[in-house]
Formats: sequence, structure tokens, C-alpha cells
Amino acid sequence: MELKKNTFKAAILEGRLQRGLWCSIADPLAAEMMATCGYDWMLFDCEHSPMDPIRVLPMLQAVAPYPVSALARPASLNAPEIKRLLDIGAQTLVIPYVQNADEAAEAAAAVAYPPEGIRGVAGMTRASGFGLVERYHATARDELCLIVQVETVEALAEIEAIADVPGIDGLFIGPADLAASMGYHGQPSHPEVQAAVVDGIKRISAAGKPAGLLTMDAGLGQKAIDAGVAFIAQDLDLIALRRGLTLT
Repeated sequence: MELKKNTFKAAILEGRLQRGLWCSIADPLAAEMMATCGYDWMLFDCEHSPMDPIRVLPMLQAVAPYPVSALARPASLNAPEIKRLLDIGAQTLVIPYVQNADEAAEAAAAVAYPPEGIRGVAGMTRASGFGLVERYHATARDELCLIVQVETVEALAEIEAIADVPGIDGLFIGPADLAASMGYHGQPSHPEVQAAVVDGIKRISAAGKPAGLLTMDAGLGQKAIDAGVAFIAQDLDLIALRRGLTLT
């Protein structure tokens, strides 16, 4: 059995814009339906939803037959949780609230096997095809994609240093937390926040890394695309559900 290719990683490294959907509904049937909606990627969120690795597993299984890449976000920069998400088959992880190069290096170590990293070795995992993928442990990192979130004023100041850490494949800007960090709580579309986001995207790209963003603001989304964002989500499943079901 061959190691599964990470089409999302290949696309963002080639500069092909990838449009995604943020997912917080912990239901495999809903995930399977959403996998048919034409998105390039779907992210299963363990930070701000009821999901955890146990609940993410059936989500990965539900979307596996469809031409969409499955991303996962752990609750925090937590090596044991990252290890579990990798072992159940997540190939792209988005690590929240990474503040500096040292924390980025911790994230990079968590996704790599020794001697480069600290990921624990197990043979009978979904990621390794239950032991059938040849040389899985030697080659797994080639198809893993590690994205770190920069979502505070302090983190944005460290973009170049974070981008320079070996093993970091992309940087993602979180406008909601950034807005709070800038003193604009609940205002991710504030003009100063938008300016910081656009500047951050340009700096990430200039540092040679793909930049990502989640925003429900169509105007900011277009500014991000114009600035060179590599992957973007402009909707969230719960928001889309409410919007579609609300009586007018």
C-alpha cells in the first residue's frame, strides 16, 4: 500500500488557491454531505467545538471517498493530541495560537518522528494503513502539512521568525483573536484589523510560505485573495445552517 498523497499541501505549495469550509458540527452524515459541496478542503475543529480526536475519526472516514482534503485543528499546541490526530489519519493540522519561533518549533517536533521530532511510533494505525503502508515511518512527514496560526499582535510581529522554522509548511491568520488582541473585541472586520491581516498575508508570502485565512467578510476575503492568500475559508457549517434555516 502506498502512502496517501496530500493534495492540499501540493496545491498550496504550487500556489493554487484552495477554498475551504470550517466545520464544527460533530456529525459524520453532515460532514459527508458537505464533502459533496465542491470545497477543496474541510477543517474539523477541536478548539472551538465539541470535537476531539475520537469524534474527528468518523468525520475523516465520512469524507474519505470524496475529492476534498480533510484538515484538523487540535484544541491547542499539545503534542499528545497532535499525535492522536496524526495516527487516525489527519495529514494536515492547523495549530492554534502559536506565538513565536520556539512554539513553532514545538509544533514541528510534534509531527515528526525521531530523531527530528518527538512523535511516538506506533504500527497499527489508520495513518499507516494499519501497518500496510511501506516505510510509513520513514516517509510520513513528506505528506504531512503543518500550519500554525498567528492570531495576536505579538505573533504577527514574529511572522518571519516563525516562517523560518524548519517543518513549518504554512501560516494562518486568525482575525477574531487578532481583533481582540488589537482591542477590537468582536470586530474582526475593523479597518485596522483588515489592514493587519492583509499586511500579514503579504509578509507570510514574502517569507516563502503559503498564507491562510478564515473570514465571513466577503470584502476582507477578496482583499486576502488579492494579497496572495493560498487557502481561505469564507463560511462555517453552523453559520451556513443558521443562515439557510432562519425564517425571514
